[in-house]
Amino acid sequence: MSTPPIPTGTFYGIGTGPGDPELMTLKAVRVLRACPVVAYFCKRGSRGNARRIAGAFLTDEHTELPLVYPVTTELPVEHPDYGRQIEEFFDRSAAEVAAHLAAGRSVVALNEGDPFFYGSFMHLFLRLAGRFPVEVVPGVTSMAGCAALLPTPLTMRDDVLSVIPGTLGEEELVRALGTADAAVVMKLGHNLPKVRRAVRAAGLEARAWYVERGTMADQRMLPLAEAPEDGAPYFSMVLIPGRGLRR
Repeated sequence: MSTPPIPTGTFYGIGTGPGDPELMTLKAVRVLRACPVVAYFCKRGSRGNARRIAGAFLTDEHTELPLVYPVTTELPVEHPDYGRQIEEFFDRSAAEVAAHLAAGRSVVALNEGDPFFYGSFMHLFLRLAGRFPVEVVPGVTSMAGCAALLPTPLTMRDDVLSVIPGTLGEEELVRALGTADAAVVMKLGHNLPKVRRAVRAAGLEARAWYVERGTMADQRMLPLAEAPEDGAPYFSMVLIPGRGLRR
């Protein structure tokens, strides 16, 4: 008699929210507690922000699978070695997760904010979807967490919201901002000076806010005009509330 095949595990991508552990959803916590293997991205010497957020819900029964980036800020993203190392790293990470899934162990991948909103989870999803059952548990986005700190709603009435990556070229940023009623500029870091110039060129600086580490204990918010000159932490963004237009 042949041995029945081992059913594969399910791969879950869960959003841990933007930083405050209390912003994790009930479903995210339930799935996390039920999965035997917990994977998360981190840099060398750190367990990562997603692991920190979800730490209170992990137990000794969980098998942790840290996926340690080979390079973060040591090389510029446009360097050819950066892309090669990162893609090889994601291939290896997907293979590690796949080994657990093939053995019948479900795996949860932690993701800051929401898995499908600029989330690192997408690199595993693109490599494993179609091979294993996958379920995405949405989370509170970093954008929503930071917008909650504003002194005015981010969007009202017929405002159209534009979400813009700060990695775009300066002219592209100016064009994107120029057509936006309300805007969120993500991925600041060393792009902050360029983003500030683009916001000013688009005539939006008076409405622009800089938010750093929103919902975390050391969060801060200030007008973009008063933001740091040289650069910003990874967990930061620029938000430009709309004016509540009616069309």
